[in-house]
Amino acid sequence: MAYDYSKYLRSGKIPHIWCPGCGYGIIMKSLIRAIDATGLNKDEIVLTSGIGCASRLPGYMDFNTLHTTHGRSLAFATGVKVANPKLKVIALGGDGDMTAIGGNHFIHACRRNIDITCFVFNNYIYGMTGGQYSPTTPKNSRATTAPYGNADNQFDIAQLAIGAGATFVARTTTYHAVPMEKLIKQALDHKGFSVVEIMAGCPTGYGRKNKQGSPANMILWQKENAIPANKAKEMSAEEMEGKFAIGVLHEVQKPEYVEAYDAQVGLK
Repeated sequence: MAYDYSKYLRSGKIPHIWCPGCGYGIIMKSLIRAIDATGLNKDEIVLTSGIGCASRLPGYMDFNTLHTTHGRSLAFATGVKVANPKLKVIALGGDGDMTAIGGNHFIHACRRNIDITCFVFNNYIYGMTGGQYSPTTPKNSRATTAPYGNADNQFDIAQLAIGAGATFVARTTTYHAVPMEKLIKQALDHKGFSVVEIMAGCPTGYGRKNKQGSPANMILWQKENAIPANKAKEMSAEEMEGKFAIGVLHEVQKPEYVEAYDAQVGLK
């Protein structure tokens, strides 16, 4: 029997705005299935987002949602979590939204270890706002703001999150839809700040400028270059050149921020 996604969707907001070949619909389906597996009801879930293609996702989903200002998804999510710690708070956004305009909020949410799950959709570009290069655009790749190629070194989002103090960090791709669902569920179950970086193709804003071929070619690129984390640990830097690890990359337990704060000020 086919899975019924409709109970989690705002049918009046469909069809979505994503371009043909965009992988964000795959992510939304995996997210719905993972949330369903938690057993939480819709009133216990809060989704926050900033601005961009990824940040349109909460508008399609029938939970408590906040579509906020550019880069501020985690700031709003933090306020919600502190005000009502019983809620399951999820913040999501694209690579530019989370690690450029919202970069400061991202690193401080990581270091606080507040119990929020953060999904970063990494398509190497600012898609909605015009195809500008972002902190994850590969060096020498082209963008509307880098017509001769991007001179900047790119962020590794997962390593940035680990370095800043996130206690659960994972990476997946839109090709790996079923493993993605399981990783999202693991992140939702984790107590503390969890980050899942999801590699996704942008055929319109990035693919055309960089001659990536069809949307199918772009998703096959993910398949061919993603290496399971356990195998990646055994490979040399030269062997990993141009490739990236997927799976759970980091998981530790540390005191959660709201509980620690309440104890600090005598509320617990």
